[in-house]
Amino acid sequence: MCYQQGMTAANSSPFHDLDEYLALPRVSGLALSPDGGRLVTTVAELNDKRTEYVTAIWELDPAGEQPARRLTRGAKGESTPAFTADGDLLFVAVRPTPDDDKPPAALWRLPAAGGEAAAALTLAGGVEAVRTARDADVAVVRSSLLPSARDLDDDRRLRDLRKDNKITAILHTGYPIRYWDSDLGPAEPHLLGMDLADDGADVRDLTAAPGGALRESDFDVSADGRFAVTTWQRPAPGASRHSVLMRIDLDTGDRTVLVEEPDADVWGPAIAPDGSGVVYIRETFSTPQIAPRMTLGYLRFGEEPMVLADGWDRWPASAAWLRDGSAVIVTADQDGRRPVFRVDLADGAVTQLTFDDHCYTDVLTAPDGVLFALRSSYAAPPHPVRVDPDGTVAELPCAPLPSLPGTLTHLEATAGDGTRVRSWLVLPDGDGEAPLLLWIHGGPLSSWNVWSWRWNPWLLAARGYAVLLPDPGLSTGYGQQFIERGWGAWGGAPFTDLMAATDAACAHPRVDASRTAAMGGSFGGYMANWVAGHTDRFDAIVTHASLWALDQFGATTDSSYYWLREMTREMAQANSPHHHVHEIRTPMLVIHGDKDYRVPIGEALRLWYELLTHSALPADDQGRSPHQFLYFPSENHWVLTPQHAKLWYQVVTAFLARHVLEEDVEVPETLG
Repeated sequence: MCYQQGMTAANSSPFHDLDEYLALPRVSGLALSPDGGRLVTTVAELNDKRTEYVTAIWELDPAGEQPARRLTRGAKGESTPAFTADGDLLFVAVRPTPDDDKPPAALWRLPAAGGEAAAALTLAGGVEAVRTARDADVAVVRSSLLPSARDLDDDRRLRDLRKDNKITAILHTGYPIRYWDSDLGPAEPHLLGMDLADDGADVRDLTAAPGGALRESDFDVSADGRFAVTTWQRPAPGASRHSVLMRIDLDTGDRTVLVEEPDADVWGPAIAPDGSGVVYIRETFSTPQIAPRMTLGYLRFGEEPMVLADGWDRWPASAAWLRDGSAVIVTADQDGRRPVFRVDLADGAVTQLTFDDHCYTDVLTAPDGVLFALRSSYAAPPHPVRVDPDGTVAELPCAPLPSLPGTLTHLEATAGDGTRVRSWLVLPDGDGEAPLLLWIHGGPLSSWNVWSWRWNPWLLAARGYAVLLPDPGLSTGYGQQFIERGWGAWGGAPFTDLMAATDAACAHPRVDASRTAAMGGSFGGYMANWVAGHTDRFDAIVTHASLWALDQFGATTDSSYYWLREMTREMAQANSPHHHVHEIRTPMLVIHGDKDYRVPIGEALRLWYELLTHSALPADDQGRSPHQFLYFPSENHWVLTPQHAKLWYQVVTAFLARHVLEEDVEVPETLG
């Protein structure tokens, strides 16, 4: 193993107080004007009641010399900014009126010359997203229409009819019917074309009768405004979906399938600056024996699709063209980071452009070769940066970055099969020993490489804990073989890798190995359940939105067909934590939201009942148990509202204090 010292911060920080932490501004998304002269982002802040975050659009100085300037101040917030060809700013916002206090989200336009924003497009189904042409007065928006609607006006009539009669029923004929925390249907996403020169009077439905094909869609518009390329979900055998790339002519609405691979989904299209082709992300179908692989696809129109940098053992996460069309700028997980890479079109050569400890997202390219992006890590929340052609990275003035109550350290361990397993280790301020919290990431195809507001280790570091963030088998950024080690065998290498990482952390001089706990959410919650049934080394275990009985989970999650590509029925039985409930001797805190459709509430209900009746720590004759169940009737997979996120941390820290620190901490009185 090895230790590498990281970033040190001040002793006082907003992480010592949950209210201060929740009030920190949160930066997300970027948009760049066609000439590269204007750059905007969105910043979310708590409302006056502290019950939700309201997002506003801020303008940044691309040169990094002037402070950020707030552009919008709507009571309900603004999002999804996009620049028109002439430099006006489009955005999506809900603006209540005297006649309607809960209108759907509309498209607004803020002139570049100054003045007030005006509504550019109002639809009964609301506006979900907008893309613009770089060199033409054309925009494409995503909205939803009821299948039986003849046109936009008829869609409004039918929605009013359902609303007035309090009808919520949905008749399905296909799959899926739910997604994350949303019930799908009866309305279907459509793409609508807009001529921006006539103030939105000419709005055309580009995707008649899509049949749900545009759910989860991402799309791009050519610079000249002649066509768009979008992902298109087709029904496939076994109640599955197959994603292809569709080209749509913006004048006629004619559709042409561009890329359709029999054994892969394709998504994330980015059209070449001259409109000659498109790059995209391709994900091969997995089987119970072979994990998926992600590569960068390229289609030059009129030719056959090809894979760029086919021998590159990394998974591209995003792609954007350099303005001269010579190369594609790609981000990909790598060794606990997500750098920016250049992939040359001529020969597929890959060149790494950034070398810091950050994760880069939302990369945009300017005409002069400058890149703009958001970057974050466990040392800093998302913040905008400029990347010059020579690789120099400069932070742009925006929301101030908070000081941290400790240090971020790199740690390595060796698994039983000799594989290197790396982690981030968060250490609290001071020089004394700290109890250890093992945090297991979700996914499972993921990495602890990006700042998380919901699972934030610094809140625990501020309370004196060391937090271990390991990347076990199945994690991305370490090559395809590292993923294959755990594919279809979640209870194998991922578990033993986690234990090896924990052993390495416990050997650190700042860690008190006699006081430990494990925590995880989603797949991390699955692993927390597996850990509970296979070792007694931890004093407490927190399992959030977790998979418990894999026979039950597979057919009830919102994307069952994807799950069935990973495990056979026999593999699911062999890797299901519920078979080991009788071995659980560690107090567990179960957390779940009722609106979680990815991991349905039935997983938590069954886990809770079986803990109380079949674990080695069952409820006594009075119904008392060391286990606890924190249930959120109105929350989803993540538990997002500020008031519930605060309760989440309060209950978690109280549970840990009782079982790890042997201290009694009262839970909030609002829980009764």
